[in-house]
Amino acid sequence: MNKNILFLALFLGGLFWSQAQGPVRERIKTLKVAFITERVGLTSKEAQEFWPVYNEHEEQLESIRQRERAEFGSRASSPQSLSDAESAALLDELIALESEKHQMNQDFIARMRKVIPPRKVLLLIQAEEDFKKRLLQQFRKRQGGG
Repeated sequence: MNKNILFLALFLGGLFWSQAQGPVRERIKTLKVAFITERVGLTSKEAQEFWPVYNEHEEQLESIRQRERAEFGSRASSPQSLSDAESAALLDELIALESEKHQMNQDFIARMRKVIPPRKVLLLIQAEEDFKKRLLQQFRKRQGGG
């Protein structure tokens, strides 16, 4: 079950990345900024400190996503063709990247707690999830899938 979720997340991340090139990607980013600002209720003072930290975190996450796509794109699409040793090595790389993301997220939350109140950090986490859901719904709607 967890492997399915992981591969779905990697697939969707790659899908959004490939679909969100150029102007579309910038439009999504603009909508996300507006959505988060509204949902979290950032004051202008909070926003001045919040966005640099947030943007740095997003850049770090994108760097990891690029590494995931580079490492797992072709190899993970056909796991049946991998040897046991190759599969084990790929899983080890995946675990290392997941661990790096986990640590990065912990550091991000700790930094955010110094920038905005804890309640707003929770609102941020919720807003990010809600934005992803809406983005996925819009994608499905445009693809005719619901």
